[in-house]
Amino acid sequence: MSDTIEKVKCLIVGSGPAGYTAAIYAARANMSPVLYQGMQPGGQLTTTNEVENFPGYPEGITGPDMMIQLQDQAKRFGTDIRDGWVTKVDFSGDVHEIWVNETQEIHAETVIISTGASAKYLGLPSEQKYLQLGGGVSACAVCDGFFYRNQEVVLVGAGDSACEEAHYLSKLCKKVTMLVRRDEFRASKIMANRVKNTENIEILFNSETEEVLGDGQVVTGVVVKNNKTNALTEVPATGFFVAIGHKPNTDIFKDFLDLDETGYILNTPGSSKTNVDGVFVSGDAADHVYRQAITAAGTGCMAALDAERYLAAKES
Repeated sequence: MSDTIEKVKCLIVGSGPAGYTAAIYAARANMSPVLYQGMQPGGQLTTTNEVENFPGYPEGITGPDMMIQLQDQAKRFGTDIRDGWVTKVDFSGDVHEIWVNETQEIHAETVIISTGASAKYLGLPSEQKYLQLGGGVSACAVCDGFFYRNQEVVLVGAGDSACEEAHYLSKLCKKVTMLVRRDEFRASKIMANRVKNTENIEILFNSETEEVLGDGQVVTGVVVKNNKTNALTEVPATGFFVAIGHKPNTDIFKDFLDLDETGYILNTPGSSKTNVDGVFVSGDAADHVYRQAITAAGTGCMAALDAERYLAAKES
């Protein structure tokens, strides 16, 4: 442990659209924010090749380039951006105590949590290969479905979100093949019936992904295994969507902040406030509904404004 304790006015935990936007607003409000980028600087968007739905980029932009621009903008106003990640917190007292890399202790007047959520993947080597290549594997139909217009895609999942994403893709794609591991959906009846009644969605029950096929650069198909008969079938596809859920990156806060059953941080409706005074949340650490870059940026703005008002109230 470090012998010296650093005191900061505003500590931002995590980067991405939420963290960087919070930093821009906090810096412009003279809050001297310190931002730790976390284990994945730039967040989930660093794995997204093309971003075409963020306002202000008429020609589109890559996820990594957007994060570099947001980072540069935050730096321009004086944000102290640092490598490293928060490994422990103690929000039980009047001072918000945070430890970075298990060594540096920081006492922060306000904390903005922007740690995001990680999409769950199947973990197949072939899936991870094309995910890293940006060649056809995605966990966000709303983000990436547009790139597969009039093409055939495969989607894995059986819950409400999977049905919603499949229905969304069906409006863009020539055909959507849903792989459902069991002999029934986990989704609500209304959502299950919606996909069952959509003409260009084919549902394969008792089916699992054996391998994602490709030409070394992009996805070309999926080998599907029937887990009742062990029969293998090759399904042609240019896109492979995984809709089996997200895990919010909030484990280190669970002893102090109110979380829902999945681990998303609960905030006061209409604000970024948590159950601990002076601790605020933004982005996908709290948002399990929209999960878009633009909504994350909006909540980053909210968190910085809420933090600024909290400090002003304390000083008055």
